[in-house]
Amino acid sequence: MQIIRNRRHFLAGAAAVGAAGLIGTTTRAQAEAPPEVTSVRLPAFPNVSDCQAAMYVSEELLRAEGIMDVQFVTSGTGPDSADWLANNELDFDWNFPPAHIRSIANGVPITVLAGMHAGCLELFANDSIRSVKDLKGKRVGVDAIFGVPHMLLVIMTASVGLDPNNDINWIASPNFNPVEMFAAGKIDAFLAGPPQPQEMRVRKLGHVILNTSLDRPWSQYFCCMLSGTSDFVQRYPVATKRVLRAMLKAVDLCVSDPEQVARVVVEKRFASSYDYALQAMTDARFDKWREYDAEDTIRFYALRMQETGIVKPGPQTIITEGTYWRFLDELKRELKT
Repeated sequence: MQIIRNRRHFLAGAAAVGAAGLIGTTTRAQAEAPPEVTSVRLPAFPNVSDCQAAMYVSEELLRAEGIMDVQFVTSGTGPDSADWLANNELDFDWNFPPAHIRSIANGVPITVLAGMHAGCLELFANDSIRSVKDLKGKRVGVDAIFGVPHMLLVIMTASVGLDPNNDINWIASPNFNPVEMFAAGKIDAFLAGPPQPQEMRVRKLGHVILNTSLDRPWSQYFCCMLSGTSDFVQRYPVATKRVLRAMLKAVDLCVSDPEQVARVVVEKRFASSYDYALQAMTDARFDKWREYDAEDTIRFYALRMQETGIVKPGPQTIITEGTYWRFLDELKRELKT
């Protein structure tokens, strides 16, 4: 497990943004009981996950909440941060709804707390493909069968009447570099997450056949959500709420000051391109956490995962066993625009 303690880059980021502007008011937090613990472990995917920019700039906000030791974990047991959370190598995970739902269905003790943003994914295809239905018989690239992008694509293709098991030629590669594979003609389509859509547009590669920021029903639900280990959430409720408050304030920063956020994530080396990071915050919908219903997102994806055989439990079981919205409801009232 690789961990970054970001003290040096935190100082650089603080100088770039300005402490007062990033932290904002902390009166309510100061009036609460102190956090039961003062350290937290968060996932990080440097240079390949610009849609997590809010989490990467949350360190200063977390420190204002009394969480003084912020550890960014960049690798762990298994390929995805959902695996790291399951192996107790993280305290919180910022991930796609299907990742959280599969963990809950598999009995992993996690608790989904809130939606972070909508619409960061775009399905790119070559000129032989004009719609999702046209993926029949085509080569669709994924990092792994049953990986999170594969699950999302199974749901998307099944929603238009395709049989994901028989109609799609899945091209799975453990060293998946979809942009280069697409450019070389080795795949016909792939599901892109920031900074990949931004790079595809700059290089004028392919075209978008599904945009989760614009196209229904995907645009009506969260694209990424925050979960924590159930042990952390239950044992440390004050710390959990403080972590969530910091994350939601950071999400708001992506709306109110995306230029500064983009600069900080590049300076912290979580993103390699300022332009791509800035465009990712413009393309995704960081303005939806107050408006959208997080439980509706879990219900929507859980039902489709059950229908496609990815999970066995139904939506209500997933919601009952793996979600808790009290902190989110309280923070919606507290952090009104």
